[in-house]
Amino acid sequence: MQDAELGAWLRLLQTPGVGNATARRLLAAFGLPEAVFDQPTAALCTVVGPALAERLQAEPEDWPALWQRTRDWLAGDAQRRLLTPGDTAYPSELLQTADPPLLLYLHGQSEVLRQPRRLAMVGSRNPTPQGEDNARRFAHALAEAGVCIVSGLALGIDAAAHEGALDAGGLTIAVVGTGLDRVYPGRHLALARRITEHGLLISEYPLGTPPLAANFPKRNRIISALSQGTLVVEAALESGSLVTARLAAEQGREVFAIPGSIHAPQSRGCHALIRQGAKLVESAQDILEELRLAPPEPAAPDDRAPACADSRADDDPLLQALGWEPRGLDALQARCGLDTATLQARLLELELDGRLTRLPGGLYQRCADA
Repeated sequence: MQDAELGAWLRLLQTPGVGNATARRLLAAFGLPEAVFDQPTAALCTVVGPALAERLQAEPEDWPALWQRTRDWLAGDAQRRLLTPGDTAYPSELLQTADPPLLLYLHGQSEVLRQPRRLAMVGSRNPTPQGEDNARRFAHALAEAGVCIVSGLALGIDAAAHEGALDAGGLTIAVVGTGLDRVYPGRHLALARRITEHGLLISEYPLGTPPLAANFPKRNRIISALSQGTLVVEAALESGSLVTARLAAEQGREVFAIPGSIHAPQSRGCHALIRQGAKLVESAQDILEELRLAPPEPAAPDDRAPACADSRADDDPLLQALGWEPRGLDALQARCGLDTATLQARLLELELDGRLTRLPGGLYQRCADA
């Protein structure tokens, strides 16, 4: 993109009152942004109202600084790019949506966008330990099968999905709700750097955009559109992950959900999706087969256990007494008959071995292999 063209795009999108829909109408009428600003007020009034036509004739106050900041950002790293809908590298999947971003900021390996095998993974920012482990294991297995994992760099499930893909040596895309000169949350700075080295960061927001609450649900349409399907790992009933699932369904994508405990609030959103027609999945192979990303493989007897069941043959009597639901110490003691000191010692041993996890409220839950 030439410098003058970049400046015109930024000016158009920084003009107060010009959102994506208005910008598309102006571009449809006059061509590239530079042509929009060559129009007299009367011509602009045929597309937008008089007040907005006048604003288009004046340079936005913050535009020159943003233009310079964007130039400097692009020059600072060869892995940074800006795409418009007319660029050949612009994802065709986004062009098919009702509201394609007019500018895409990229940082990382832009060739990842040519990888057609992609799956979105989303879920709670406050997952259970089992949910976080499921996200990491599913992402690892799918990445090993050559699937690029798409998520949002948020706390919890998003981060676990990105990490699982990276740990498998696979590809991942993070679609963020801030400008790409910021990392949110800040604790994911190291993860974001890993993604730029082995994947791609994407944003539609101009540099300097802070983490505004309204931007995160909006970016979810990009996460779902870039993917062949969306997997919801854990989600409460009032969750942004359900927004992503709804958008995926509206875009004609598959929606998958992992079931969980009926007592866990983080599972209720997944159960609601399953009741509405989302496909219940118990293993990464279920997704690969449903999306026809891999030939079906015969399942070993322990491969098809649900995500809330341990895939290892396990006859430990304490784990059998615990079952698959979260239980408190008193309830567990009543089931197994061990004295308190012995029971606590065994629970600690199993926790250190990664076979159960301690939940808030003094509850224990058996861990599972995804």
